[in-house]
Amino acid sequence: MVFENVNVAAVVHVDAPVRLSSVDLMARLSPTPERLGVRLGLLEETAGIRQRGLWGRDVSVAEVAALAGERVIEAASVPRDRIGLLVSTSVCRDFIEPSTAAIVHGTLGLPDTCQNFDLGNACLGFINGMDVAARMIERGDIDYALIVDGEVSDQVTNSTVARLSLPSTTIEQFRSEFASLTLGSGAVAMVLAHKSVVPAGHRYLGSVTRAATHFSHLCRGTMERMVTDTHTLLAEGLKLAATTYGAACDALGWASNGLDHYVLHQVSSVHTTALLELLGLDPEKALTTYPDYGNVGPASVPLTLSKLDEMGRLQPGDRVGLMGIGSGLNCAMGEIVW
Repeated sequence: MVFENVNVAAVVHVDAPVRLSSVDLMARLSPTPERLGVRLGLLEETAGIRQRGLWGRDVSVAEVAALAGERVIEAASVPRDRIGLLVSTSVCRDFIEPSTAAIVHGTLGLPDTCQNFDLGNACLGFINGMDVAARMIERGDIDYALIVDGEVSDQVTNSTVARLSLPSTTIEQFRSEFASLTLGSGAVAMVLAHKSVVPAGHRYLGSVTRAATHFSHLCRGTMERMVTDTHTLLAEGLKLAATTYGAACDALGWASNGLDHYVLHQVSSVHTTALLELLGLDPEKALTTYPDYGNVGPASVPLTLSKLDEMGRLQPGDRVGLMGIGSGLNCAMGEIVW
């Protein structure tokens, strides 16, 4: 679906304050790397991740998501009583119930007329949340929607380090949990609005999605552990991305290098480079955030978009492609005209 009346009013990101380098993270696994013959520099060499953010204290997912929400409400100058929808898209969770959205809703003091719920779809949750909100705005059901995402990777990082440091750890286990060491923390939020109330916003055209759910077994994660078949996940994810890109070209009028910016969900240098090469995209048009943030799940795409905005690299009229692949497998690609 292509939207005619949906604008991005504002997007913000919140950096997790503690920086953990990949070398220091690998050193925390000692003596496992030495015993298995794994270099301490392997994580940075293979994934291209120099460091990632951690919160470094006992924070909740709802707390950091609400922090980003507060900042984007201020940035968009949106009246709280006009927000008709709040969607939380975090992979990380504080509880099975209540929803993270309910806690964020109460923290932000949003009106009782504001519908709120969680939307989870691995690393695609934020783009999916944008689409759900945009449909309601396009129909005229609401004027404003708030999408938030808070990722707290401290727990899974610490649990993985403790587990892989055990004398019983095998090289097979190390490989299957290696992707857990790429995870980072952060928070993001976006306000979408009907163009009648934010005429100077950035138009959200919509997105296309494709699924290959027969590969849902390739990555399985909890708050304590993530096990991944990284090789097959990459190969099948790229195939799905090629299919989705073709659909986006048809639906949104994309052509090779026809966009001004490519905002990618970033897992590592391997994934990012392979995707750009497969689709024939100019790497100069894709800001890389994985070296300093790692894989921040569904926060990755809006974080990269917010960084571009913060750096002053987005100019009026720029066509910005949003591209995400999530375990499942699912893929989504959309466009914002800045």
